[in-house]
Amino acid sequence: AGRRAACGLAREERIAVGCGVVAKGIEGRVLVAATLAHGVEHIALDGEVGGVIDLDDELRIGESARCGVESGAVDALARGIGVGAPNGNYYTGCIESAANLTWAKNQVVHFADMLSERVGIPVALTNDANAAAYGEAVAGAGAGKKDFVMLTLGTGVGGGIIIDGKVLSGFNYAGAELGHIVIEVGGVPCGCGRRGCWEAYSSATALIRMTNEKLEECAASGRKTVMTELVEKSGKASGRTAFDAMRAGDEAGSEVVNTYVYYLAQGLINIINIFQPEVLSIGGGVSGEGDYLLDMLVPLVRAEVYGQGIVKGTDIRIASL
Repeated sequence: AGRRAACGLAREERIAVGCGVVAKGIEGRVLVAATLAHGVEHIALDGEVGGVIDLDDELRIGESARCGVESGAVDALARGIGVGAPNGNYYTGCIESAANLTWAKNQVVHFADMLSERVGIPVALTNDANAAAYGEAVAGAGAGKKDFVMLTLGTGVGGGIIIDGKVLSGFNYAGAELGHIVIEVGGVPCGCGRRGCWEAYSSATALIRMTNEKLEECAASGRKTVMTELVEKSGKASGRTAFDAMRAGDEAGSEVVNTYVYYLAQGLINIINIFQPEVLSIGGGVSGEGDYLLDMLVPLVRAEVYGQGIVKGTDIRIASL
């Protein structure tokens, strides 16, 4: 028997490496799932990656994920890499016209083949939100539920839909782009080329834009806001700025959050009315607000969702994985 690793796997056992392509690089996370007996463990690789905008950088970081595993971060051999990416097509291994990836917008990138050639082991690619939804449906907020929807609120708004235990992907594996339903006709421009997409109002990117717009408005009118101090301390506005200001009793921060949550609720109502999932979970950066977000959001959804008070309602939860 080989030497045991911290995660409980023998050296000779081979594991799968899980990575996610995001707008600022590839997230360095390792998913260890050798057998059901071992269960599932998450191990973060050392270091952070920021400001990655180049395809070669993405491939390099994917390569480092394998190197990190086999050099002792997990103490086992990688047998393959699974990648979740915006607009990732499982059947072709390509990232197809990803609106928020500068190197994949309006084009097809053969990412799985390129990364596999670079690291020398098999690479499987899929849509990141579909992967997140399936993970939550199997072992997270939607465990045991056959009808489940997950939203990811980050650079954009991602969606994953599970119907009767199966991922809804569309015939071309481009389905469930929930962030690109229009909720404000003629509204804010979206990266996809349309105006008024839900993503342009409910992503973390949208929340930051709303925060900066409010800061400019306050500066022009001479109105004081806690958000100014928060931004001066951190150097820039983030998805937490308005929420932190609201918690501090700041009126301007509350206005930003209330507007953001209103638009988020409107999109959720549409999604629930269409799919009526047993559970809908919210993940991504904004979900870090947890119950503070849900306490504002859920009553707005309950007030307008179809059949509420008569038919059994969808349970809205924060993602757990």
